Amino acid sequence: MRALLDSNALLWFIAEPAQLARRARDILSEDNTEAFVSVASLWELSIKAGLGKLTLPPDLLDLIADSELALLAIEPRHAMRVAHLPRLHGDPFDRLLIAQAIIEDLVVVTRDRTFAAYGLPVIPA
Repeated sequence: MRALLDSNALLWFIAEPAQLARRARDILSEDNTEAFVSVASLWELSIKAGLGKLTLPPDLLDLIADSELALLAIEPRHAMRVAHLPRLHGDPFDRLLIAQAIIEDLVVVTRDRTFAAYGLPVIPA
């Protein structure tokens, strides 16, 4: 399975695994699961940290690497796909994750129920 963690799922996976749903933890720990973190999530988290809305571990990139999560770059085709999404979700970062998941054929690990409205397979976080 190929899975994309949304921003909250990433933080829980890294810092508070008990916050993740049991099924999500089990799937992410399987050897045949390839898990990704979008650069869009890092951008979103950095903005929120800069606004004082959350505190990020200073070694977040190292923690991601140590957790064997792969970074998913934002490609032009991802950005352009956002224009063709229905306006079911208003958050621009989530809309980019949705576009990436569609193009890259990824299951999304999230607690945001709106992702499923796009026809995406979702693993509840």
